[in-house]
Amino acid sequence: MGNPGDERMEGFPTEFGTAGAPLAATFGRDAADRLAEAETPGVAGAEGALETFYHAFNRRDADLLQRVWADAPWVQLNNPVGGVLRGPGPVADLYRAIFAGPARVWVEFHDVVAYVGADLTVFAGRERGAFRIGETEIPLAIRTTRVFAFAPWRPDAPARWAQVHHHGSIDDPDLLARYQRTVRGGAP
Repeated sequence: MGNPGDERMEGFPTEFGTAGAPLAATFGRDAADRLAEAETPGVAGAEGALETFYHAFNRRDADLLQRVWADAPWVQLNNPVGGVLRGPGPVADLYRAIFAGPARVWVEFHDVVAYVGADLTVFAGRERGAFRIGETEIPLAIRTTRVFAFAPWRPDAPARWAQVHHHGSIDDPDLLARYQRTVRGGAP
């Protein structure tokens, strides 16, 4: 326990034995498609689903990205571009619009802490990356939380880890405005 306040969380039950465990891994442009591992209970399966999200996002693979999300009407995305969206359809539509737009975006999830339970895992950290339009590239810095749940999402399917919530925030108001404008098709 190395952070102020950690002593309040001693004994919190997780696979790590603490309230949260920092991950050494980052998930970015080199992320792999590990969706097959998402059927594995435990943190390894949750990490497989998380890494697959970044693999799909950075390759602009909307179909794979949609398979990372749970097929449930209550999934929620709180995003600097789309606002608050609920349900797999609106989430998929937002990512398809970003991928079809003129801006090229990449991100890497780093400084990650995992809060692990038997069937729910929260990954909290930061994304760094950039968006590019033409010759203009602008760096990104986003505070990010991703929540994954382990369940059978269809009656005919085995249980698997799937994303049920994402919240991303850009602190810098000028950067936020430029990112929103550019991803929506405007000038950077």
